[in-house]
Amino acid sequence: MVSIEKILLPTDFSEYSRWATRYAVALAENFKAKLYVVHVFEEVVFSSAPDAYSLSVSEFHALLQSGERDKLSHLIEELREKGVDAEPVFRVGRAYIDIVETARELSIDVIVLATHGRTGLSHLIFGSTAEKVVRLAPCPVLTVKHPEHEFLKPSA
Repeated sequence: MVSIEKILLPTDFSEYSRWATRYAVALAENFKAKLYVVHVFEEVVFSSAPDAYSLSVSEFHALLQSGERDKLSHLIEELREKGVDAEPVFRVGRAYIDIVETARELSIDVIVLATHGRTGLSHLIFGSTAEKVVRLAPCPVLTVKHPEHEFLKPSA
């Protein structure tokens, strides 16, 4: 029998991530598993022009990180109010690398990850975070496409 005790839910707070959250919560409830919600803050690269921005890079990153941490805290509060055993994980780095490292460090049983559906040149240049996580993850990965698949219950 499959035992799932720890679930990792990467989020970027997008609509896509909200769909994946529904699946992760359902799995957590069904397996009585702990849900780790990870957000990876990827630093912004600025122009080298001295007048391109009024804040220093470090001040700007601190401001952005603070907002992202607040979003993560709010999401965790919402999940806990619904009775989900949820724990926040905030990382700074590259999304796919930090998702995989977090899964290893926490001995995660399954990752539930949204796909954003990049196509064409964007996919060619940037690739897909989900694709990289699936290839490198130390555990199974459930990828959730948007729009959500509708499960129909059979008529009685």
